[in-house]
Amino acid sequence: MNEAPRSIRLQIAIFGKRNAGKSSLINAITNQDLAVVSSIAGTTTDPVLKSMEISPLGPVTIIDTPGVDDEGELGQLRVQKAQAVISRTNVIILVIAADSAPNQQEQTIVANAIERKIPVIGVISKADLVADTQAIENWFHQHNIEYCKVNSITQNGIDALKQLLVKNSPANFQPETIVGDLIKPLDTVILICPVDAGAPKSRLILPQVQVLRDILDNGGIAIVITEKEIEATLAKLKEPPALVITDSQVFAQIAPQIPADAPLTSFSILFARYKGDLDEFMRGIAAIRQLKVGAKVLIAEACTHYPSHEDIGRVKIPRWLEKTVGGKLEFSFAVGGEFAQDLTQYQLIVHCGGCMINRAEVLSRIKDCQKAQVPVVNYGILIGHMTGILERVIQPLK
Repeated sequence: MNEAPRSIRLQIAIFGKRNAGKSSLINAITNQDLAVVSSIAGTTTDPVLKSMEISPLGPVTIIDTPGVDDEGELGQLRVQKAQAVISRTNVIILVIAADSAPNQQEQTIVANAIERKIPVIGVISKADLVADTQAIENWFHQHNIEYCKVNSITQNGIDALKQLLVKNSPANFQPETIVGDLIKPLDTVILICPVDAGAPKSRLILPQVQVLRDILDNGGIAIVITEKEIEATLAKLKEPPALVITDSQVFAQIAPQIPADAPLTSFSILFARYKGDLDEFMRGIAAIRQLKVGAKVLIAEACTHYPSHEDIGRVKIPRWLEKTVGGKLEFSFAVGGEFAQDLTQYQLIVHCGGCMINRAEVLSRIKDCQKAQVPVVNYGILIGHMTGILERVIQPLK
């Protein structure tokens, strides 16, 4: 991969009122004219993502959001879009123009950040316009927010802002490795990548690519096959593989072919730990046993794709769950960046591996499930349970 996927970049979101100088700030940080700047309030109408490198943070994504004070029916939709960005954010930059004053809109952003334990950095923009910014400074002090003054035109204060970003960015926003702590250098790892109607032509899917790269980065020897080459591959090895990783949906077919002394898991289960909360997903298993006919289940797919007749989220998981409960269930689907607003109506939420969104958003969704007191389970863990091999495929991660 030539570029770090957006899902593993540090996500930095910039919030503030209309015309607070958010887009100008992005241009100053990147030293490029990436964002459209205008004196007309509300120029930014949707969250806009910019990828860049900030040393020593490395690859980051900066998110420019609509003004939190937008008005009217359409304006409120824009505000909702802006607030939804918080769920995927690792660091918030709150911009207040020197000729303005903080009020309830900024207070709401800070309250949401505190609830989700997201660090906030303050910026007093347009610092050349007003000499006395003591009221804004006092407001940042009252909320224990570190801040700096910035003039985006001259770039004064940009270096100070970058230093605050380095200082306040969470060190553990993304685990360092997907599989590196499970293997040793020169260990043989078999990746079983089924090629079915859902597999993209001429390429591997993102979690397979990321796991493969992680194995190589940690000195492992990766062997990539489909489910048809298992027997021949194992026969050529002098000793059992250190780890076998497969697609969860073929657990039932593959597990009997893998020697008992070869640890077995799946891409989805690895991502349950890498992107989310493995323990919380495991607790969701109890809800599967308690499902009754007619129960409401939400299937959350963080990516957008055209579902095939073999689609794991739209076809296979619903079919397996209905077979387990012995009757029809009521399924809803949340696709892409959207997540259901009212989670309390569901008896179970089944979430994908989350390869297309960052860890902050997966953890935010899990927290929303906890607040609604609705159990949540990951694709791979659910399939491991339903095929009767959950303990085996979880064991390598213990």
